[in-house]
Amino acid sequence: MFVVLIEIKKKSVIPLYCLAGVWVLYCLIFPVYKTWHFIVLVGVGALVYSILLKLFPGKVELIEVPQEPERTGDEKLDDLLTKGETTVDEMRRLRSDIPAGAMGTKADELIDITDKIFRKLLVEPKVYEKVKRFSDFFLPTSVKLLTAYVRFGQSGLEGENITGTKERIGTALDMTLNSYNKFFDSLFEEQALDIETDIKVLETLLRRDGLLERDF
Repeated sequence: MFVVLIEIKKKSVIPLYCLAGVWVLYCLIFPVYKTWHFIVLVGVGALVYSILLKLFPGKVELIEVPQEPERTGDEKLDDLLTKGETTVDEMRRLRSDIPAGAMGTKADELIDITDKIFRKLLVEPKVYEKVKRFSDFFLPTSVKLLTAYVRFGQSGLEGENITGTKERIGTALDMTLNSYNKFFDSLFEEQALDIETDIKVLETLLRRDGLLERDF
């Protein structure tokens, strides 16, 4: 499930409490029995409140709001998208149990590139077969590696086998990231060829009409 961050501004209660205090204090010190007394009281209160609002503007909080995932309307594609979202969510859950550092950074990068690979389906359904193979063969191992790393870390034990295995998992994730990035780049191969063809056609037309002053 995707989430979006929404800014919520919470006003400080200090100006309101101070305003109430000013009114009470004013009423105790000055007589309030004529209309102009109330006008002065309101004016003083408004001035104090506006000043305190600037001094105590409150704070802005970010809250996560679930966002309905985008869908294509094609059952086959949407099933694969759902699988990708589920896997990314599982990776995020595992990431929360990995301390900050080199391994945490690798996990973040793995989550980011995995999400990008699946979201490519939304703009170019033709890559379905490639992403399906990627999903079937590579994703399960990647999640398994993250799961193993978390379990070793949560064991609270240190030893040659544990330390060595965690290091090998880190190395394996380096290779995985490199492969994922190459795979993601390959999803743009057809687009790159189409653009290259368009450029050549444009160049041919410009030459034919004598509008190309130099070779590119």
